[in-house]
Amino acid sequence: MNSSLVVVLLNWNSYEHTANCIRSLQDCTGAPFDIIVVDNGSTDGSGLQIHTEFPSIIYLPAPTNEGFAGGNNRGFQYAIENGYQYAMMLNNDVFVEPNFINELVTYMDFHLNVGAIQPKIFFNNNRQKLWNGGSYFLGLFGWTYSKRYMRKEGPLQNEFQEVDWITGCALLTRTSILKELGLLNEQYFIYFEDVDFSFRVRAAGHALVFHPKSVIYHIAGMANKAKKKGVEGYANPIVHYLNFRNNIWFLRTWSKWYHWPTTILTQIAYSLSIMLYFALRWRWIKLASMLKGIYHGVTKNSKG
Repeated sequence: MNSSLVVVLLNWNSYEHTANCIRSLQDCTGAPFDIIVVDNGSTDGSGLQIHTEFPSIIYLPAPTNEGFAGGNNRGFQYAIENGYQYAMMLNNDVFVEPNFINELVTYMDFHLNVGAIQPKIFFNNNRQKLWNGGSYFLGLFGWTYSKRYMRKEGPLQNEFQEVDWITGCALLTRTSILKELGLLNEQYFIYFEDVDFSFRVRAAGHALVFHPKSVIYHIAGMANKAKKKGVEGYANPIVHYLNFRNNIWFLRTWSKWYHWPTTILTQIAYSLSIMLYFALRWRWIKLASMLKGIYHGVTKNSKG
């Protein structure tokens, strides 16, 4: 190991995205880093194909799909065990500017109070529109959101900001933080595990930072969309199950008791609007998945 940073990519039956991401990372300049590809139980041979084509990467195959949380935890655990100072989880469907890693690492090196940091993220298909310009939590209503989503960037997105949470699309943290607080909560599988981790970092007294000079481009939502639109739309119904379940788990853990009345009313209103939408579109499988997610969010526990 000659670098202090390892970048963790998950591959799940997605050779093209992962290979393109690796090629983009290989053009990065500045701070050296290693790349881990965790093959998350792929069934199409894409993991071995990537391992053969890019022999310099660290290849960690998983026997089954362990989710976004479990797959990244494999990479994080490797980083801890092998003495890396920093570890980054990065979606495999991104392209990066050559200086993006160097900007993040340099900032972390000089700001020891920062526990995690993220770049500015644009949509890849429209590089003028923001996918994430910093993420926040409106506690009164229990609402997680990203600033200026789907809009052109503004002055605020060109300033360093402390944020409430960092998206798992591109989250760089210190391995000392992982050792102090633990890894991602694998009960979440995917969705809100990054928000939960961010809140744990902040609760321990570390800052979370949005870095405007570090830039990447994201092909959003590819892992959970079908290539052709069916009667239930493009998104897999499991997406709605996990989103609603995990959102409730997150709110049960982190909402202040004095925000419960407004948070519950907000979540009920939002849920009813989505139910109505699914009913009007005759998307009964998605509606059932959503209701199941709400039920499990309320009745089950997120503590692994």
